[in-house]
Amino acid sequence: MASAQLVSSNGRSGWLSMYGLLSLLAAIVLVIVNLPNHVWDLADTALVLGLGPLAAWRYGWWFTHLVRANIYARHAFPKMRRDADTLWSSGWRPPAVHFLVTTFKERPEITEAVLESIFAECRAARVPARIFVATGDASDECVIEDYCSRAGDVPAKLIIVRQNQPGKRVAMGLALRAMSRFGVGPDDLAIFMDGDSILGGRILERCAPFFALNPKLGAVTTDESAIVNGPGWMQAWHDMRFAQRRLAMQSHSLSRKVLTLTGRLAIFRAALVVDEGFIRNVEVDCLEHWLWGKFRFLSGDDKSTWFSLLARGFEMRYVPDAAVLTIENIGERPCERVQQNLMRWSGNMLRNGSRALALGPRRCGFFIWWCIFDQRISIWTSLSGPVMALALSLVIGFKALVAYLVWVVLTRTLVSIILYFYAGRIYPSFPFLLYANQVVASLVKVYLLFRVSKQRWLNRGDQRTKETRGRLLVFQNTMAAFLTALYISIFVFLAFARAGVAGLDDWSSTWAAWPLPGLH
Repeated sequence: MASAQLVSSNGRSGWLSMYGLLSLLAAIVLVIVNLPNHVWDLADTALVLGLGPLAAWRYGWWFTHLVRANIYARHAFPKMRRDADTLWSSGWRPPAVHFLVTTFKERPEITEAVLESIFAECRAARVPARIFVATGDASDECVIEDYCSRAGDVPAKLIIVRQNQPGKRVAMGLALRAMSRFGVGPDDLAIFMDGDSILGGRILERCAPFFALNPKLGAVTTDESAIVNGPGWMQAWHDMRFAQRRLAMQSHSLSRKVLTLTGRLAIFRAALVVDEGFIRNVEVDCLEHWLWGKFRFLSGDDKSTWFSLLARGFEMRYVPDAAVLTIENIGERPCERVQQNLMRWSGNMLRNGSRALALGPRRCGFFIWWCIFDQRISIWTSLSGPVMALALSLVIGFKALVAYLVWVVLTRTLVSIILYFYAGRIYPSFPFLLYANQVVASLVKVYLLFRVSKQRWLNRGDQRTKETRGRLLVFQNTMAAFLTALYISIFVFLAFARAGVAGLDDWSSTWAAWPLPGLH
């Protein structure tokens, strides 16, 4: 099998990981027990008073997601699964399935593994299928043609669509128009996949019946995991993010919506995706911004498809027992890869969040609407802890930072113990990756808050958005820098005030003592 060549060698021994976790827990206990009491007396009281209400709110919200995820996993989804299995066992099948696969200069062994998984799925489901492969380079087409010639009897009609302009969105639009010309039935399904996504098996069996059982269902997305060809900490970081995704997706799905239809694998009603409005939204999704004017989205096609269905009131679900495996080839600059991924993901969240909020809670559903709103609040709440700890350290000394760091490691370790169940393995690095991801992602979002038009896609030909030139660009950058500095200053002042380091009384007394000419 082609996929046999793709397994990463970053795996850790289960016993070694458990030993690392136990060592971390022992170190936390030793630090708490052996630190002098005077470190806790004033520092602990100040931290509790300053961070206590905020921590109660944030961890309470996280616990709400945990409870909802368990309700979905243990009660709501099992009933859905029984009904779906019964329908599939009765002989029901979708009339046809249309795959849309986008690829760009992908490694040959990955392309072959992707095709192999699609062909195996078509054979197992015994459903008529067409595979539209949107390519950006002749090398991809050569690999596809060579593999199909060696595969023998291909259980589907394969159509290669070469894009005539750069960008994944253009490729998807051309493939969707080709799909429309070939024709789709009212009950057909369309499966969107990336060129490095390998189907986990029985995808149609586990997902397709939900569309027949629920006429309001517009799309589903599935579980996802990754093989990371790169540093071990990158594999841990991906597994941590996917563990968080599983928890959040199940919580959201309880409200019959999700917050994104992941581009790695999402299944739609085919009649929806060949609609002209849907295709145009994928091809040239735009946002009108008061500072940057009208600009097109470079990436985030999964957010565009999600918004199209959300605006039209369709339900969207997460299927936890259907899986896709993705291959991440990190390259020689893993830190830059993480930074650019966070820039891209955070930018897509900010660009789509504002218009989703404008739909209102009645259209989105209150819980999902509040989740979108919470994404914007958490930009600042995630930074409140370190800023308030720094503020307290100015008053009561270094012991405030010591107490805060102990608090960070303790709380993130407790959260990590829950996430280990969703990750399926133990990583002692989870607590540190959780905190680093929280702080870095929030800093990136603060930077992008007034720079939403800036986009870059490093792992797809290093695409970038074109910027205007001249005085307008100077004005836009200056205004973005000023507003960022203003928001940060207000945030820091409020954090310091909350920590008791500075308050309105201090400012009013300082103002009263200021020698103003003519008043003294």
